Amino acid sequence: MKTLRVMMLVHTTLVPPDDLTSAKDPRMEKYRTEYDVKQALLKLGHEVQVVGMYDDLAPIRKTIEEWKPHIAFNLIEDFAGNSAFDYYLVSFLEMMHLPYTGCNPRGLLLARDKALSKKLLSYHHINVPDFMVFPMGRVRKRTRALRYPMIVKSLMEEGSVGISQASYVENEEQLRDRIALIHERIHGDAIAEQYIDGRELYVTILGNTQLQVLPIRELSFAKTAEGLPRMATYKVKWDENYRERWGINYQFAKDLPDALGERVAKVCKRVYRTLEMSGYGRVDLRLTADGKIYVLEANPNPGIARDEDSTLSAIKAGMSYEEFIERILRLGFRAHEGAET
Repeated sequence: MKTLRVMMLVHTTLVPPDDLTSAKDPRMEKYRTEYDVKQALLKLGHEVQVVGMYDDLAPIRKTIEEWKPHIAFNLIEDFAGNSAFDYYLVSFLEMMHLPYTGCNPRGLLLARDKALSKKLLSYHHINVPDFMVFPMGRVRKRTRALRYPMIVKSLMEEGSVGISQASYVENEEQLRDRIALIHERIHGDAIAEQYIDGRELYVTILGNTQLQVLPIRELSFAKTAEGLPRMATYKVKWDENYRERWGINYQFAKDLPDALGERVAKVCKRVYRTLEMSGYGRVDLRLTADGKIYVLEANPNPGIARDEDSTLSAIKAGMSYEEFIERILRLGFRAHEGAET
């Protein structure tokens, strides 16, 4: 690919400092993804201009008019502090006729809403946990018969925000207490979904119409006692010391028969297409002991720092980190052109 002018869109608090160069720099933890992507783009020979975003689209328009970028590399996960509004920004890029990386607005809208996505998947006969939504500001005096135990979490937030061991509830009293806490802390709707006991798999997909399923990752719970819930809580996801203490490890899925792996890949492609995702995404699954596959959620634009699951899957598939970033760029162009790689 020729040298490109790449406008890299990041949250205004995540513009990587120019003097951030050492992996041992304590600031690296905060800026890891933004730093890694920027350095990969520069190593590939592209020009990069980082634009910090929060609740104003003017910096994008200004950069487009003055610098005339060829493409936007989108690392934005929310707009105006609301993760449900990330599709607004991408819609603006569409209206400006500027190619961009990652998922399209419709795919973002469908996949981010955990209830809407489950309804769509269920309609297409894809297994999802039983669930119920509890809107903020609305009191349900009665709940329909639910399949306990349940997991209570935010309807829209990503990254396991608001999920802890206390999110696992076994009766209506615990359910209502946890819903109230989600409403109070997250200031948004809550969803309660059936807890599915089984292996937790993460499947990264690249593509717009022609899809490539990358090697499957797994969240392994080695020390969790029998009968206790195994969940990707906020501490599991973000606290390395906690994972080490409890024998929790992100790894490539082991002892997964080829036929079962192919079935998992087929389900994930159906999810990706049903939710009209594009660019790159990750599907989170539970695989039960009897081989039944349940889709927990689909994640457009998952993390792509050098040590993230999606990146490690790409490397396992034979790509270097720079080749992975270049592939994401190409898919952005192809989507804009209406073609495929």
